[in-house]
Amino acid sequence: MLRDKNLIPLSHQHQHALALCVRLDRAIQADDVDLEAWQAEIQTLFEQEVATHFAAEEKDVFPAAARFRELSDLVTELQSEHVVLRELFLGAASRKLDQTKLRSLAEKLSQHIRKEERQLFETMQALMNSEELARLGETLDAELKDASQSCLLPNEATRLRPKR
Repeated sequence: MLRDKNLIPLSHQHQHALALCVRLDRAIQADDVDLEAWQAEIQTLFEQEVATHFAAEEKDVFPAAARFRELSDLVTELQSEHVVLRELFLGAASRKLDQTKLRSLAEKLSQHIRKEERQLFETMQALMNSEELARLGETLDAELKDASQSCLLPNEATRLRPKR
C-alpha cells in the first residue's frame, strides 16, 4: 500500500535509520567496526532525529492507533520496543556498546521500523479516514519540525566500503 502523505515524514526518518542499520550490519560482517565512531554516529542520529521521532510516535501516533482494537496489542509491543531501543541508544551515547550490542541495536531497530511500516502504518491507513490522517499529519508536522530532515552523512570510519 502506498504510504499516506501524512505519515511520510515518519517514513523518511525510518529510511534514515534503516540506512544506518544496513551500513552497520555490513561493517560488522566485514569485521570493520570502529566502536567509537559508530557509537558517535548513533548518538548523533538519536539526538537529531530519533528522540523527537519516538516522542511524536508516543504522544500522537500510538494513541491514535490504540483506539482501534486491531492495533492495541501492536501499540503495546512497539512502546516496549521503544524502551529497549532507548537503552541501546543511551548505551551508545555513553560509549558502552560492544560489537555484539551494536549488532543488537541494528537488528532491533530494523525490525522495529519494519513492524511500524508494514503493520502499524498499513493498518492505520486502512482504519483511519482521511480527516483523521490529516489531523495526525498536522500534529506530526509540528512535533517533528525541530528534527533533522536529512540523512546523516557517515564519517570516514562508518561509511560503506567496497568489498575487499
